[in-house]
Amino acid sequence: MVVTSQFIGHRVTGLYVGAGNVRRYFSRRITQIELQLDHLRIECGLAPNFWHDHPEIHDPRLCLWLESKQRNHNGDTRVPMALIPSGKNSFILGPASKEESEPAFGEVGDPHENGHSFD
Repeated sequence: MVVTSQFIGHRVTGLYVGAGNVRRYFSRRITQIELQLDHLRIECGLAPNFWHDHPEIHDPRLCLWLESKQRNHNGDTRVPMALIPSGKNSFILGPASKEESEPAFGEVGDPHENGHSFD
């Protein structure tokens, strides 16, 4: 799934997942997810309004990582990212292909490699 960074000014405040992606890829029973950011694995809590009107993930470590990735894109504030399911409540975050706005599987892994469950 393609996601984007949330900003206030030039500061990253979170990751915008989108309502359609939330319905499709996230179980309402979970309160946190695991994200793999390059070599770093973090757990991020999901706010109760994640499933309603704010389909965003907020975590200070995630924001710092996203800011470091944004610096590599010449000031473009809406760099698409691929959020790829990699297990139960686990995702890999990496670059998305610009041509198709679909995940670039070369560096972040093929989503079909690992079985995944969303409930």
